[in-house]
Amino acid sequence: MNEQQLERMRTGKGFVAALDQSGGSTPKALLQYGVAEDSYTDDEGMFTAVHTMRTRIIQSAAFDSKFILGAILFENTMDREIESKPTADYLWEEKGVVPFLKVDQGLDVQENGVQVMKPMPNLDRLLARAVDKRIFGTKMRSVIHEANTEGIKQVAEQQFEYGKRIFAAGLIPIIEPEVNILSEDREESERILKEEIVRQLAKLHPDVRIMLKLSIPSVDGFYSDLMQDPHVVRVVALSGGYPQKEANERLARNPGLIASFSRALAEGLSFGQTEADFDRTLQRSVEAIYAASIT
Repeated sequence: MNEQQLERMRTGKGFVAALDQSGGSTPKALLQYGVAEDSYTDDEGMFTAVHTMRTRIIQSAAFDSKFILGAILFENTMDREIESKPTADYLWEEKGVVPFLKVDQGLDVQENGVQVMKPMPNLDRLLARAVDKRIFGTKMRSVIHEANTEGIKQVAEQQFEYGKRIFAAGLIPIIEPEVNILSEDREESERILKEEIVRQLAKLHPDVRIMLKLSIPSVDGFYSDLMQDPHVVRVVALSGGYPQKEANERLARNPGLIASFSRALAEGLSFGQTEADFDRTLQRSVEAIYAASIT
């Protein structure tokens, strides 16, 4: 594990850029960017198009380690290059940004009010490749739709079991049990989830380190105590579907919680923009998300 990267993630000021749209969400991300589905004919064309988009973001002067601590990549992005360098190496060596990798294979069907992750039979092989590619950490996502105690317990147990395997492989896991912001009993879901996270943290070996990626809570400051747990490197927040402005406003009311935004980060970016317009738009987003993350 890269100790310099660990210290940056533990104490640095800034946020984590989520550039990890996968096969299912890539067409939507490209459409938001102004690239229609009829502009590519197969998965290879789609992934090439989204890598071009991500490369443009990463190479922008606005994508600066002054504001951005880390970036989460999709597996296909990890396997590609930027300026003849593996993407993770480019992020760290050229930008000073810590590279993470999305490792989950998507969500299972909803049951007990939640969607756990699909099985990951090839996880160990993927983790070995990530280490070889000089990835620092991983991310994996589950979703909680209802305040179902049994379902939320299943989410937490699955996330932490995989998290322990990931840490044993030499990587820092980002555990992401997202609470659906449209849930009618969202606040109760957050309460149950926090109890389960505390329970799981208490069972970890003293040496294990993780990160948490959580929905911006209904109650301001609700996750502040989790930030003090010795196992927790950092607690980051997903935008969860909020527009950037609202996500930033909610985030700023939670001291210590930093952003890990995807759609909110790319808001306003377009394939057809000039480089100057693209950079200005991204700069405004980066600075606004950064400001909300350091309150």
